[in-house]
Amino acid sequence: MENFNRLNDLYFKKLLGDKKRKNLTLSFLNGVLNKDDKNYFTDISFLDKDNEPLTLDGKLSKLDIRADLNDGTQVDIEVQVCPFKLMAERSLYYWSKMYSEQLEKGAEYKKLKKAIAINLLAFDYLEDEQEWHNIYNLLNVKSHKKLTDHIEIHFLELPKFTLKDMRKIRVSEAWLAYFSGKYSKEELEEIAMTTPAIKEAVEFEDTFLQDKIERRAYEQREKAIRDYYSYMNAFKEEGLQQGLEQGLQQGLQQGLQQGLQQGLQQGMQKGLYQQAIQTAKNMLKDKVDIKLISKYTNLSVEEIKKINEE
Repeated sequence: MENFNRLNDLYFKKLLGDKKRKNLTLSFLNGVLNKDDKNYFTDISFLDKDNEPLTLDGKLSKLDIRADLNDGTQVDIEVQVCPFKLMAERSLYYWSKMYSEQLEKGAEYKKLKKAIAINLLAFDYLEDEQEWHNIYNLLNVKSHKKLTDHIEIHFLELPKFTLKDMRKIRVSEAWLAYFSGKYSKEELEEIAMTTPAIKEAVEFEDTFLQDKIERRAYEQREKAIRDYYSYMNAFKEEGLQQGLEQGLQQGLQQGLQQGLQQGLQQGMQKGLYQQAIQTAKNMLKDKVDIKLISKYTNLSVEEIKKINEE
């Protein structure tokens, strides 16, 4: 299939979030976390295996891979295709949930285990960083010593990734090469000579695409993602245009630079708010989840419920 998106999160979860292929997940994790023969992870249990990526009507929902490794380490792997400015805050939020959910009420803190968030990004996010793989911990700002090793957040930025030497390829690089879509099947076969898991991934991809049900689900997911971002682009463009028109009119009436600036700002806010309401109405008609509408329109859940009751 031409232009197959290996970062389609449904496919990603089918590939790395299924216990049938946990050897692939372990290969990916041990590679990304730079584990060697002495400390590599040997087993993994998926904590969200029953979580479906699509609602019954095919609409978008959050999809990631949550797992528990053999030493108790918690891990969350998420794919993000479209640029998102608050990726750090988002990742930290889900990391905190993963970490806190380990303890039942009244349990001792010593039972807490390390939690690792891995973000595979299809866009440049860390503008000041040149490397494609960046790791964040909790450190003392002066001595740079770790306070604890329980927190670890990874950002893997695919646009920054380039293979330098296929003959000296690390496991993490092999996986990034696969997901990047930059390399041909022939090149992936060469990569698979040093990383056998890639050969198995390519074979699964072929099987996945030959399955009509799986392929249909993949296409639904791609459409859902396109539709949501179309909503957002239309929302921004129309809101900006309306805001500028109203802002200019108000600013001209005031006649001064200050009035123009205030008018532009107020008009843009009003235009954006009006467009947010219209976007929410459209998404409600499409039976999109209210929390997701709130996320993309910045309207409160209560406001959206009132709109739905009108």
